[in-house]
Amino acid sequence: MIASVEGRVSALTADGVVVVVGGVGLAVQTTAGTRARLRVGEQALLATSLVVREDSLTLYGFGDDDERAMFELLQTASGVGPRVAQAVLTVHTPDAVRRALATEDLAALCLVPGIGRKGAQRMVLELKDKAGLPGASASLPAQTGWRDTVSQALVGLGWSSAQADEVVNGLAAEHAAATEADVPALLRQALAQLGRGR
Repeated sequence: MIASVEGRVSALTADGVVVVVGGVGLAVQTTAGTRARLRVGEQALLATSLVVREDSLTLYGFGDDDERAMFELLQTASGVGPRVAQAVLTVHTPDAVRRALATEDLAALCLVPGIGRKGAQRMVLELKDKAGLPGASASLPAQTGWRDTVSQALVGLGWSSAQADEVVNGLAAEHAAATEADVPALLRQALAQLGRGR
């Protein structure tokens, strides 16, 4: 996974920026707030998340690790893809998202384009216990790392996000101390389990 990108901003686009790293221009999708803080010609350091799909590799960039962690956590909810997760972070800060989930503030979640009342209820149900309390960003990294890498790989190989999440959650229960170094073995286990289910 590409965890961060540091380089010169060569262009601002409608949905992100182009950052030159080692002579290569990387297109990075960002929220409007993150994009507004960047200037063409200046250096930028963005926390990033690589979203792997069958037909694309998309790099999403964030102002800090907490924002990236929330982006990745949001995608573990049913029906929430990277576009909706990014829209949530365009409207709300990570702490505001935690507050909305903790207090079951559906109205706040419904302010996000693409999220209706049922979607907001589903997010609260699935994420309330995972997001932690406002100000508790330290609780988020457990939702990222190897889990995200394995899940993205499975989706890239053709399984649905729901199937990938189910298998990854099962692996997380069995391998509480797993790290990024264990990804190849964990991916093999996940593929074996999914293969039996077909």
